[in-house]
Amino acid sequence: MKIRILGCGTSFGVPRIGNDWGECDPNEPRNRRTRSSILIESDGERLLVDCGPDLREQLLAAEIGKLDGVIVTHDHADHCHGIDELRAIEQRRGEPVPLHARAQVLESLQKRFSYIFSSRAIYRTVAEAVELAAMLDLGKAQLRFVDQPHGGITSVGMRIEEEGRSAVYAIDFSDLTDEMRSLYEGADVWISDCLSRRPHPTHAHLDAVLGWAREMNVGQLYLSHLNNSMDYRSLLAELPDWAAPAHDGLEIVLS
Repeated sequence: MKIRILGCGTSFGVPRIGNDWGECDPNEPRNRRTRSSILIESDGERLLVDCGPDLREQLLAAEIGKLDGVIVTHDHADHCHGIDELRAIEQRRGEPVPLHARAQVLESLQKRFSYIFSSRAIYRTVAEAVELAAMLDLGKAQLRFVDQPHGGITSVGMRIEEEGRSAVYAIDFSDLTDEMRSLYEGADVWISDCLSRRPHPTHAHLDAVLGWAREMNVGQLYLSHLNNSMDYRSLLAELPDWAAPAHDGLEIVLS
């Protein structure tokens, strides 16, 4: 099983428009962050998690032209406004791309991007709306899901398991619930939301994530959804040896 970090930035990305790097060193390539998304690969199958506005460049950088499905964790713009890029994936597949999400998220996407989910004139249906089940198989891997508090809405977090190895992807959440703790505990790898060092009403912050990782006995922690206050080298120097900032293009292999 392999997980590629396609993007690990916030809704603004890093740098922000205006060439605003904040506290991030512009000379460190790993500080350049596109909107958060990952690609999961298992036994020749590929699953995209979130399709934000940087999706085209992310898939080009990863040299990916084939997907077996997409999960949308929630309907905020930085996680779904690249949905139009799935047109190229559908053309290569010759059939609609299965798009998995919670029922309320599918309803929202179908209203906002109706052309994606239905044929019209010479244009074929791009994506097939599939309500997210309790579990999803991908190659030899199995995914299980939980709802996470994210301000006034919820996002989907997930645990991915294959042949005794496990990874958790938990993005855009503000607190750790008992249900999340039960699913995430003991994971070999945790890729976690970590907006900044300061507490935030809709996102996790550094001290909280480190504390939760210790409590849950996580093997390796990668911090994602990082804003422009989170300089890569500064973070790396202060983190314990079992934690590190993620960066765009990072590949994590679990074998």
